Amino acid sequence: MQKLLSILLLSLIGLHASLSAGNAWMTDYAAAKIKAASEQKPLLLEFTGSDWCPPCMRLNKEVFSQVAFLDYAAEELVIVKLDFPRKKAQSAELKAQNIALRDQFGIRGYPTVLLVTAEGKLLDQTGYRPGGAEAYVEHLKGMLASKK
Repeated sequence: MQKLLSILLLSLIGLHASLSAGNAWMTDYAAAKIKAASEQKPLLLEFTGSDWCPPCMRLNKEVFSQVAFLDYAAEELVIVKLDFPRKKAQSAELKAQNIALRDQFGIRGYPTVLLVTAEGKLLDQTGYRPGGAEAYVEHLKGMLASKK
C-alpha cells in the first residue's frame, strides 16, 4: 500500500511539473512583453540550444523543469524560451525572432539567461549554476532585489 501511495505521489508531482512547464514557457517575445506589462512582472529570457548544448540540457533538467522553479516563475516572472535547436523544426518567424533577440542582446553563448523589464530593458544576466532549482530561485531573487 505504501509503495502504491509513493508511486501515486511521484506521478502527481511529475504531472504538476509537466502542466506548469507546458503552460508557463512562452516563445512569442511580443506576447510575453504584453503579458509582463499587464501582470507587472519582469521577463526571464532563456537563450538555449535545447537539443545540442549540454549545459542547456542540464539547466533545463536541474532547474527549469522543477516544481520549485516553475512555482516561483508562475508568481514572479514571465518566462520565455528562445531556442536555437539543430534538429528540431521551427517556423521561419520563430527563427527570425530568436536571431533578432540574440543579436539585440549580444548573446555569445548558451545557455544565457536574461532578466528584462516588460519594456525590454536588460536588468541582469546569468546562465547555468549548479545547486538545483531552489538555489537558482534564490539567485534570481537576489538579482531582482538588487535592481529595485
